[in-house]
Amino acid sequence: MPARLRVPFLLPVLAGVAALGLAGCGGGKTVVTNTETATKTTVVTTPRIGQSGTVPQASQQLGFPGFATKNTTRVGGADPTADAAGVARAVYPGGAPGTLPTAVALVDAADWHAGLVASVLMSRPLGAPLLLSNGTTLPQASSDALTALAPTGATTLGGAQVIRVGTAPTPTGLRATTISGADPYTLAAAVDRFESAVASRPSRSVIVVSADDPAYAMPAAGYAAKSGDPILFVRRDEIPGATYAALQTHAKPGIYLLGPTSVVSRRVQTALASLGRVTRIQGADPVANAIAFARFTDGTFGWGVTDPGHGLVFANTSRPLDAAAAAPLSASGTYGPLLLTTSATTLPVTLGQFLLDIQPGYQQDPVRGVYNHGWLIGDASAISLPVQSRIDSLLEISPVKAGQ
Repeated sequence: MPARLRVPFLLPVLAGVAALGLAGCGGGKTVVTNTETATKTTVVTTPRIGQSGTVPQASQQLGFPGFATKNTTRVGGADPTADAAGVARAVYPGGAPGTLPTAVALVDAADWHAGLVASVLMSRPLGAPLLLSNGTTLPQASSDALTALAPTGATTLGGAQVIRVGTAPTPTGLRATTISGADPYTLAAAVDRFESAVASRPSRSVIVVSADDPAYAMPAAGYAAKSGDPILFVRRDEIPGATYAALQTHAKPGIYLLGPTSVVSRRVQTALASLGRVTRIQGADPVANAIAFARFTDGTFGWGVTDPGHGLVFANTSRPLDAAAAAPLSASGTYGPLLLTTSATTLPVTLGQFLLDIQPGYQQDPVRGVYNHGWLIGDASAISLPVQSRIDSLLEISPVKAGQ
């Protein structure tokens, strides 16, 4: 097992930082003030390729540290729409064979339920990333990304290039197919049927989450994108008919219930047991809940992140659709679970402790070690630069002594 480093976790993220303002996806500057030294550091927030050494603040112009550090990369959108477009382009950069998607999923940005369940469409064989609409229109970020992605058409969908989920529009000039539902439960069931048809069989596992508390449901998006296991919704004390019927089609699957009894009651858990083998994965709050899901494994189900050497994705619970926007990062590249913070300016203690627990270490040569990498979703209003700095330090491979 790779060596790990355990040191006391310090709650203050960056001593002396008093103010941090970061412009959104349109670009801008961050001014970080250190109250102890009364100095200010300007960080250019829009990376610009091709800056020369004669340009003032050339390193910041290249995007450091606001968009990237040695162990983190930020998708710095001011909203989930921009984040989804950025993630889709990162996963499908184009320019070489096999680097464009066959299809793209399109969801209304006002509907986090639709975004969450659509995450499963990123799984194989479709590999469809998510873009967001603004009602019946496409925002510029989504329109530009769709043009650049140039989906080639999925043969399993009769050549469709766009999968409309819910009330999203049909882009002009592209072949589209539609998944619809009158409410979150019927829409989730419809996506489940769609995914089962594409995969030629229902999945053996299903993730069941709260329809009422998105913070506890968010971690399901990344795993659905990676595994192809669908997401279905329940209420705290009720299994909607559409969800019940959808679970029946899976013929006694493994049902993984995400969230504590305060979110989904024992009564619902007991009722679900008649439909399959139920396992609850839970944490006392959204941050702990996401960590519990990241650690969990049951046979072939689960991330099982209990040691170093993983990709990780970080998002803020205040932006539920960022979970769906970021889902393709959990299903490609370094892969890895979604972890959550409830504050833009403070790293939760439980999250810091988890990162310490899986921090890589080496005894002789770091080249022979394993590494963690973090994707940060959103601008400084979601995750501040000091928090990014703290996460970077907790992901860094560090020297350890034998026996530690």
